[in-house]
Amino acid sequence: MIPTLRLLRLLGAWTLLGLAASVWARVMPAWRAAGWILLAALAIDLILSLWPKGLTGEREVPGSLALGEWREVRLRLRNPSPFRLQVEWFDHHPSDFESRGLPSHHALPARGFLDQAYQVRPAARGRRNFGPIQVRVTTGLGLWARTLKLPAAFPVKVFPNFAAVARYALLATDQRLSMLGILKRPRRGEGLDFHQLREYRQGDTIRQVDWKASARSRKLICREYQDERDQQVVFLLDCGRRMSPLDRLDGRELGHFDQALNALFLLGYVALKQGDAVGVATFAEDRPRTVAPHKSLVTLERLFQELFDVQPTTHAPDYLAAAETFLRQFRKRSLVILLTNLRDEEDATLLPALDLLRSRHLVLLANLREGVVDEFLSQPVTGFEAALDHAVAHDYMARRGTLFQHVLHGGTRVLDVTPAKLPTALVNRYLELKASGAF
Repeated sequence: MIPTLRLLRLLGAWTLLGLAASVWARVMPAWRAAGWILLAALAIDLILSLWPKGLTGEREVPGSLALGEWREVRLRLRNPSPFRLQVEWFDHHPSDFESRGLPSHHALPARGFLDQAYQVRPAARGRRNFGPIQVRVTTGLGLWARTLKLPAAFPVKVFPNFAAVARYALLATDQRLSMLGILKRPRRGEGLDFHQLREYRQGDTIRQVDWKASARSRKLICREYQDERDQQVVFLLDCGRRMSPLDRLDGRELGHFDQALNALFLLGYVALKQGDAVGVATFAEDRPRTVAPHKSLVTLERLFQELFDVQPTTHAPDYLAAAETFLRQFRKRSLVILLTNLRDEEDATLLPALDLLRSRHLVLLANLREGVVDEFLSQPVTGFEAALDHAVAHDYMARRGTLFQHVLHGGTRVLDVTPAKLPTALVNRYLELKASGAF
């Protein structure tokens, strides 16, 4: 029980009346009468505030939330007592959620209920829990307030922003890839998988003619082939400490790791639509995760469920150990996309790991370049200090370029872009490799 502001004001007024009574004796009876009335009111209101029993709270919230998206949460309070209550409530949502619409003040009718909504926006992926609903009840004369915590624990999962991925997915069809800035390139030559029989068309080669079918139908019938659709795309995802930097995207901060996940899901969708199997393996985390390659679009849901709570760790990535583990798990030739963040220093395990992976797979190194360095270099040099900073930045980029030259010299394909450009750039490179028949 805590006193309300109204009670404090009444006590203050009674104290002032007492000061007046100490000066003018005729005020003394009024001060005593006011004191007894106030004491009686305090006792009655205290009893009334303790009377309400069985106040309950319920929460309606989606079990799955999207990172960075506002979602509505509905609260319902039930009042079985015969008294009308004044309530102020606050919901114990996860601490890393933003909220709007809290706290809230309402009148709760006697033997009735009250529905109220507020909004939350998750700021981090993973498993989160809503706690109790905290209610401050004011009854009767409004002199006392009683704080209750109504049990309403509820677990939720915060996924990557699948709404944004879905918008990409809607565009990432055969007709709309160009709207994303993704260039479609025709496959050189002809596929090897038989697709269908059709009538001869001008430009068909002799080797396409099916002579037996032509003899049966008494007209030229050709075989039509399609691109092979049994390739595998497997992501090797770095969960180490270099993936933790933040960039500003669409007015809010989003980690490099989250943007890498967005690129993974987008390319996963496009590859599945192309008929390829998609899988993933993580490294540099306490519990490395693996999703075996599958072709069904249900695979995208598997990726969401497996990766929604993975976070960058403080571990340094050991590329060689990750490559050795990868080769034991994935034996079929695949397009291996290593998603990582290289700095200017050359990791001693990187080049041996790439050589090992290339012994069986086609390897694409997708590196996240810090956008802040590009922004800094685009600014004009205005003084000696700025010139020194620019010189350091150019030296940093030169050392990175040397590292990538070593990687390219070994035969590994490299994609070095800022996190914001990674999704479309990665899909573009995948389509280039498909068109060239590299895998």
